[in-house]
Amino acid sequence: MGCRERSSANHYVLRNVKGALLEMSTSLSPLLAPMMSSAAMRAICDDVAYLQHMLDFEAALACAEAAVGVIPASAARPIAKVCHADAFDIAVIAEAATKSGNLAIPLVKALTASVAKSDAESARYVHWGATSQDVIDTATMLGLRAAIDAMETHLDRAIEGFAGSAVRYRETPIVARTWMQHALPMPFGLKLAGYAAALHRSRTRLRALRSEELALQFGGAAGTLAALGEKALPVAERLARELELPLPDAPWHTHRDRIAAVASVLAILAGTCGKIARDVSLMMQTDVAEAFEPSGEGRGGSSTMPHKRNPVAAATALAAATMAPNLAATIFAAQDQDHERSAGPWHAEWPTLPTLLLVTSGALASIVDIAEGLEVDAVRMRTNLDTTGGLIMAEAVTIAPAEKIGKSEAHHWIEAASKRACKEKKDFRTVLNADSEITAHLSVDTITNLLEPMAYQGASQALIDRLLISLD
Repeated sequence: MGCRERSSANHYVLRNVKGALLEMSTSLSPLLAPMMSSAAMRAICDDVAYLQHMLDFEAALACAEAAVGVIPASAARPIAKVCHADAFDIAVIAEAATKSGNLAIPLVKALTASVAKSDAESARYVHWGATSQDVIDTATMLGLRAAIDAMETHLDRAIEGFAGSAVRYRETPIVARTWMQHALPMPFGLKLAGYAAALHRSRTRLRALRSEELALQFGGAAGTLAALGEKALPVAERLARELELPLPDAPWHTHRDRIAAVASVLAILAGTCGKIARDVSLMMQTDVAEAFEPSGEGRGGSSTMPHKRNPVAAATALAAATMAPNLAATIFAAQDQDHERSAGPWHAEWPTLPTLLLVTSGALASIVDIAEGLEVDAVRMRTNLDTTGGLIMAEAVTIAPAEKIGKSEAHHWIEAASKRACKEKKDFRTVLNADSEITAHLSVDTITNLLEPMAYQGASQALIDRLLISLD
């Protein structure tokens, strides 16, 4: 790590910093944040952690420039030595930013003053050849790296939880529902394996972001690094190594596709969490009662109805899935930036991206909770399969004679029998066995076999295997 100590950002990421959240961190209030976000992401998006990432940039810049010979070798260590966020007054910096237009300007001023207290000569070289956007955007990249690592840890747990349950319930039949209606039987394990695979795809996208999109931003005043002359690229290369970030081909001041790519992946992940949460909330309905979030003292209760068991984790995920697309849309809109430094769209990213990270983390943490503690009522699943008196197997009964009499004719017969069963409120088996046209092609034993849900699952078991293999 050169002349500076390894970044102390992790120290600030892990500590519980007290005080109100400022504009740069999040629009979630301290009262609501614990309900809508994970503890790990709140620490990552905390003001002190963000400030530390900005200071990490300044320390690394001094070390890189000293190593290349842009500034005196003796200046780097005094600068790096004071780059600790708890030595700075966040409230003062935030207030000053209202006049300067960004946080980097007052921070660099305060950093310079701090260095000057012990080494006036070294203070001359603080922030040499860089610009505010270099500090802010690179700090954002460092924060995103920590955020992705935290989300990957949660994704690993959720994927493992659903994959394990998929194996456990691969032979457990449940109603597959289309348009909120009973459609066909399916193994519950297939639904669970689908959850695991969808989360895995988001994990793959996040890993790609981490390796390909989280690049150093270092361009100086206008993206040309003119102040560093012929040593510009050597400094950039050394700076990238110091911060362990990829060095892009050129500065990307107003090309915000990297930030937009992050927003899109976060919104997709939140949407996947929302889909899972929607299913769970529906399965928890009193009239369905097939699967449930984990229970616990005081969890999911009502202020007036003692019998309630509300889907509280699912509600958090669904809230995030509702918010994330609109937050991502703000990031997408902010790509329209003018020339080499934008006035306005860039600023819109500052509160939006942390908020998107926070709500997505809340959704994911809720899904981990569900994945690791899902309670399943297999008996109720079977009872619900029988709710329609066998009508859920109408397709299976239709397919059986179709090869002999044609699909259209078979469909006509079984549709008529289905309507008769509903109208007369009779069991489907009884109606089928009483229909001479049908029994001319299907024996009583054949009808009995066709009405067994797990006898009609198609390629479900192979699909479960394929989905689970895809997780590797």
